[in-house]
Amino acid sequence: MQRACIEQLADVWGSIQVLCATLTPDEWDRPTDCPGWSVKDNVTHIIGIESTLLGRPSPPPAPSGLPHVHNDLGARNEAWVIARRDVPGASVLGELEEVSAARLVALGAMSDEDLAEPTPSPIGVVPYATFMDVRVMDCWVHEQDIRRAVDRPGHLDGPAADASLARLTSSFGFVVGKRVAPPEGTTVVWQIAGPQARALAVTMRDGRAAAVDAPADVPGDVPGDVPGDVTVRIESDVVTYLCLVTGRWSAERARQRPDLHITGDRALALAVMGALDVIP
Repeated sequence: MQRACIEQLADVWGSIQVLCATLTPDEWDRPTDCPGWSVKDNVTHIIGIESTLLGRPSPPPAPSGLPHVHNDLGARNEAWVIARRDVPGASVLGELEEVSAARLVALGAMSDEDLAEPTPSPIGVVPYATFMDVRVMDCWVHEQDIRRAVDRPGHLDGPAADASLARLTSSFGFVVGKRVAPPEGTTVVWQIAGPQARALAVTMRDGRAAAVDAPADVPGDVPGDVPGDVTVRIESDVVTYLCLVTGRWSAERARQRPDLHITGDRALALAVMGALDVIP
């Protein structure tokens, strides 16, 4: 299972390359929902991380004071973006193709023991394969940033999308239980429709958000194991959930989406939507 991340990285990098091969010069420079970054900047960010993992030298540090850079990791990421601001999109795409191919060779040469080795990552010290699972999610999120900016929706299913949404939805209990902390007995259900259809459901028990087994195989119905007195139910497509959990959209912006429906305690729903952004 730990080698699945290699297939997923190949999946998302390949999808990005096919997408970007269709872009016009104007589209490469379009702003995205990722603060401060254009389409090209999102691709450059991926190049930078994977180049660093290949042991290649980093560009000079980014200047301080940029409003969308909030920590040292952000500053290191920004350095790669700034270094390629004047590089044509087609050249950036060629670099992504070269870097991703080199990374797949390097990953393929790793043993199972290498993939299990504890490694520093954005989520702490974890097995290298877990770090690569985070990389899958990060690359897929940036691919979706690009797709929204150029109005080419897609790649919402498949290995990379599956792995990414599994990680993106894993924080739901924390959001409800710790960030929102509604009263005992409160049940919150979030139904995601579309190719990634699933239901997220938690009930507050003893001051914690306990997950409720909630299969999403019958879209539109409250899942069978969820208590009948659901406090609030939120329904959306995967893009709306993705943009909220990554902080791309505010709750107010998400409310304007025609796919978003709230049944029950509206104030609680808005609180959950506003607290969902735990994945930078």
